[in-house]
Amino acid sequence: MESKIGKAIKLNSSPVAVLWADQKPENAVQFKEDKWGCVISMINIASKGRTAVFDEKTCGCTGGATGIGFKRFEMGFIEHFLSVGIPGKVEGECYRKTPELAKGFIDSLPEVTIPTKYVVLKTLEMVEEDEVPEAIIFLVNADQLSACVTLANFDKPSKDNVLILAAAGCHQTILEVIAQGRSESPKALIGLTDISARKCIDKDLLSFALPYKRFVELESFVEESFLTKKDWIHVSQRII
Repeated sequence: MESKIGKAIKLNSSPVAVLWADQKPENAVQFKEDKWGCVISMINIASKGRTAVFDEKTCGCTGGATGIGFKRFEMGFIEHFLSVGIPGKVEGECYRKTPELAKGFIDSLPEVTIPTKYVVLKTLEMVEEDEVPEAIIFLVNADQLSACVTLANFDKPSKDNVLILAAAGCHQTILEVIAQGRSESPKALIGLTDISARKCIDKDLLSFALPYKRFVELESFVEESFLTKKDWIHVSQRII
């Protein structure tokens, strides 16, 4: 299917669907087993028309395994790596001031159980009729993000229907989004504010990700929303 939102905001790449699957798609891009890689690079690849796939041993890193939903972090190392490191052994990333604060962040991550062997990323246009995605990810610039945030609040009386959570890029685009899908009133998430993941994406892009059922709702509002009005049409003319 073609996304009405994607067309209205002049998206330069395809929306990426996140799916659970029991069978590995043919010709899918996949990390080598137990070799490092960033999930965000695979989202970038998928947005350009290639199918990407993960299983429990090809998530790219321990953060990716958590961000996709295959497993939880094991304590003892990660809380030090995210903060001050371990003297003489590993340099810390200094994303949290102390290991205790890093542990608190890790404990706050939602638990998601993947019911299938594989997680698949592919363009929305490539989704089959009998497939139901778990989430949809848009890669957007500032103007496009503004439109997505505005649309996400179009049918709500509240003003907090889009979240920005401090987390790894794969947590922001997959794990936390799937968790939102369990809510009666799911919210969208802005992501790719993870400094470590920024090197895997174009400098002017962020992500706007949302549970599939919320995506379907927002798709139905495009024609009656601001996306057909003069202010957005004026702004959208500068999107190349």
